Amino acid sequence: MEDLFTNLISQFGYIGVWFLIFFENVFPPIPSELILPLSGFFTTTTELTLPGVIVSATVGSVTGAFILYGVGRILSRERLMAFFGTRPMRLLGFKPEDISSAVDWFDRKGQVTVLICRCIPVVRSLISIPAGTAKMNVLKFSLYTLLGSTVWNTILCSLGAAAGSAWETVTVQAEWVSDVVKYVIIAIAIVAVIFWVVKRILPALREGKDEKDA
Repeated sequence: MEDLFTNLISQFGYIGVWFLIFFENVFPPIPSELILPLSGFFTTTTELTLPGVIVSATVGSVTGAFILYGVGRILSRERLMAFFGTRPMRLLGFKPEDISSAVDWFDRKGQVTVLICRCIPVVRSLISIPAGTAKMNVLKFSLYTLLGSTVWNTILCSLGAAAGSAWETVTVQAEWVSDVVKYVIIAIAIVAVIFWVVKRILPALREGKDEKDA
């Protein structure tokens, strides 16, 4: 993968950086922790400049984020409520009101998470989906995404440029942080699943059984 990224940036320069970060936002498994320090390193060996690389990466971040924002708009509140109101979802403890409450919370207090999450590995791309579902104001979404992405891209590109030929050490450290975030998310998910089973699924199954017996 590193060779592919290297070839794209070598051949296409700023466009290559934009292209890679655009797809990194659409497909989060593609690691920005590798692309950005590598792009910064290229400013020390080619005619690419650090500001130019940061701008290209940030444009890629914003344009890529709008793809997932569009996915969120397609997964509208109404469609999600209808889906979670089906019998299989009710047996899993879900209620249409859960979606409505979640979207309302995002409208009231969660929009700033777009800005914060753009600086957090793993979730930095996926936060665009709930923003779209909540129909977050496009200008505000663009501004938050731009600011958060600029911070993230500036840090990793600058560290890659400063490290020079040792840019891979920046990637290693960034990936370590990313792994920690992943483990934290997994731990939270496990706790949430256990809570959900106890508080929602088991009561829903008992309720369904009682309805059949009646």
